[in-house]
Parts: sequence; structure tokens; C-alpha cells
Amino acid sequence: MLLINNKVVEQILDIKGCMDALETGYRDLVNERANYRGRYDFFVPNDDPKLMYRWGTMEGASRSFETFAIRMKSDMLEWPEGKTVEKYCVQPGTFCGFVMVFSTRNGEPLAIINDGIIQHMRVGACAGLGVKYLSRDDSKTVGIFGSGGMARTYLLAFNEVRKVAKVKVYSPTKKNREAYADEMGKKLGIEIIPVEKPEEVLRGSDIVATCTDSIEVLVSDPDLIESGMHLTCVKANEWSPEIVQNSDVVIRMGRPTLNLDVGQLRIGGEAAVVAGNAEEIKRIANPKVDIFSKDYPLLTDVMSGKMKGRTDKNQVTFFANSGTQGLQFASTAGYVVREAKRRGLGQQISTDWFLQDIRD
Repeated sequence: MLLINNKVVEQILDIKGCMDALETGYRDLVNERANYRGRYDFFVPNDDPKLMYRWGTMEGASRSFETFAIRMKSDMLEWPEGKTVEKYCVQPGTFCGFVMVFSTRNGEPLAIINDGIIQHMRVGACAGLGVKYLSRDDSKTVGIFGSGGMARTYLLAFNEVRKVAKVKVYSPTKKNREAYADEMGKKLGIEIIPVEKPEEVLRGSDIVATCTDSIEVLVSDPDLIESGMHLTCVKANEWSPEIVQNSDVVIRMGRPTLNLDVGQLRIGGEAAVVAGNAEEIKRIANPKVDIFSKDYPLLTDVMSGKMKGRTDKNQVTFFANSGTQGLQFASTAGYVVREAKRRGLGQQISTDWFLQDIRD
């Protein structure tokens, strides 16, 4: 069995490899050779009213990779001023998340993988698939809201499938957007302009992505949306419902596979339970907007040719980048494990630690 940390993942998983792995997983899904369970969060109130514990899981399997994977994470959450969500594990600046991978051939535990790089890459790669199948072929100007890890992998993926020539980035913190522009401009060899006003991100852009931790709507004015744009997101609350509804084509990555039972809630667009009373539940800053709650056609339908996506250069397309997370981890983690074995990377540990002679 392998222990694979983020440094090893970074050696293995580039954006092209990630997108290829995801397309393999989605072909499996179309051909009934893959499935997934939707993300599920478990909240526990803390004695400190400003904090909330969250345990999150998602899982899936891909027969092409012969893997089942479950991603697990343990977070302490807080919502400064009710506008963004901050998280950590143990102390600010450290995080706990990992993917456990099993063989579907014989049940063997194959690997435990730090999830940081995989998490950013698989979300960005899915956004890239949305651009590949829904944006105009001649798209070359990108607008980005946000300057963190997702904003980086989104741009990497966009640049993989389109000839990006110019990028405009907005983040509320000037030094963050300037650092992003400097780093990504050098990395990709393209012009990246840090802008001072959010509306400048949209003006003249062909592709616009919101990649933030905000729990508020970022873009609410439909008049800012121009003909032929492709729009996408990270979270369910970043675009106003009016903008989504006005789009000519709205496609979703996937549907949740969990129906809410008695006592379950939707928090941040995902199924959840809370080990707390009604007053404690109110501590959770649940976004008022949830565009993921609508039932839209799926990207796999477009990928498989079952339905058309963009049919006109003037159409506005919207890609809701949510759903199928468990399958995404099974595909990307399956690829990482395969490559780690082939290249002799990762730390070997005894599989016997995870086996026993007592039947459950």
C-alpha cells in the first residue's frame, strides 16, 4: 500500500492528465461502468459559537481504473462577518483531507493520498471540460473572480483547451490579485491584468469564472453579461439566479445522488446533517442563493452526443460545476495510484495494517 503526499501528486498530476482521467471516468459513467455518491457533510456545533466542526465525504468507482475511492475531510469552520468561509484543522493554515483508494478487483487497500492537489486539480479540470464542450472555439479572453488555488487550476484548464491570450483577475485584496497575475502570467506566458473593479472582469471577456470562498452573490447584474459568453462557477451562490435563468444553455456537471431524508438539510448546495438544535443550526452561514438545486441537463449528455450544447456563437452558456465529485476522486486518484506505481513514487507501508482475520 502507498502513502502519497501532495508533493508526489504534484509530480504526477498535470492538468492534461487530470482532464484525460476525468473524461475516462465520465465515459464509464455514460456506459454504466461507473457511479458515485454525492457529497455529504456532517456538522457539529462547537462550544465557541463562532466555530463549527464539519466532516465531509464523497465516494465513487471507475471500472476503467479498477478503483473505488472515498474522499474524507475534517474542518473547523468560521464565517468572518458572514461574507466568506474560513477553514482549518488543528490550527489556521493546516488542513486535513485525504483520499483512500481500493482495488475493485480484490478489495485491496491501494493508497492513502493527501487531497489538496487533487481537490484543486479535479475541480479546475471539470471547469475545463465545461469550456471544451460549451464555450466558443475562438474564446481567448478570460475573466477570473478569485486568486486562490481554484482560480489557478481553472485558468490552467481553460488554457489547455482554448488559446487564451488575455486574462483579467479580480480579488478584493490587491496584493493577492497582483501576485496571481504575476505568477500565472509567467507560468503560462500570457497577459494577466489585475483589475480594481469586479465589473471589469466581465467587460469584453469570452469566458468568466467565479472561483471564491464567498457566500454572497458575486455577479447579480444581467446587463453585464455579453453575447457569446461562457460562464462557470465553483459555488452555488456566486451568480444570481436571474443570470443563470437568462442563459441560453445551462448545463450541470452532475446530479446529487442523495435525496434529503427527514432531519437533513441543504447547506451550501450540498446534503448535510447537523448534530445540534435549531438555534445552533442558525450559526451556519448558509448562502441564500443555491443555483445547484435546479435540475439541468448534464455535461455527460453533451459529451456523449445525446444532446447539443452550444449551437450558436452568440449564445450565453452557463456551466454549473457541481456533482459527481465522488467519481472525480475515483478517476483522478486511480490515475495517480497507477502512475505512482509505474514510476516508483510514494511511501510503501504494509497492507497487513489494514487487514484482519475477524469477519464483520
